[in-house]
Amino acid sequence: MKRNTIRILAGLLFVLFAFNVTSVFGQSQKYAFVDTEYILDNIPEYQDAQDELDDLSVKWQKEIEAKYSEVEEMYKNYKAEAVLLPDDIKKKREDEIIQKERQVKELQQQYFGPQGELFKMRQELIQPIQEKIFNAIETLSNTRNYSFVFDKAGGMTLLYGDPKFDISDDVLDEVGTVMQTVKREQRGRN
Repeated sequence: MKRNTIRILAGLLFVLFAFNVTSVFGQSQKYAFVDTEYILDNIPEYQDAQDELDDLSVKWQKEIEAKYSEVEEMYKNYKAEAVLLPDDIKKKREDEIIQKERQVKELQQQYFGPQGELFKMRQELIQPIQEKIFNAIETLSNTRNYSFVFDKAGGMTLLYGDPKFDISDDVLDEVGTVMQTVKREQRGRN
């Protein structure tokens, strides 16, 4: 019983010590946050790239759906005629349907798979924009001595952010030195 009490007291002392150390160091650190969704919405090049990716995605999806319709039609015809067909022809038609379906699945992977055309296009069009945004955040962080910059649009849950610590417009201004952005007075918050 005495050991448990000692462990609990030691744990409490450690927590108090950690809290004091964190609060002392935390006071010297500067924080800021950005809204990358807002930033991207105010970069026309990003909107153009996104539109191009959406158009390609719709085009490829229609192509795949048309090919799946062909497979469905082949199967429907096969089912209707299967009773009258000899076994060797049935097997041949089944193999054709399976082969056609496999080709469509391969095409779907080629377009939409993890290393597919859409992924490559997204990297080609979007990644340079993201790098410019990151570089702008890094530049602002270094010049203003920010220890941390959070993204309120990302997976992190930011329950409250004082607008005076929101550097999204500053990031857009910094990115505007290397690419076109919406002018500050024309930007609208959602």
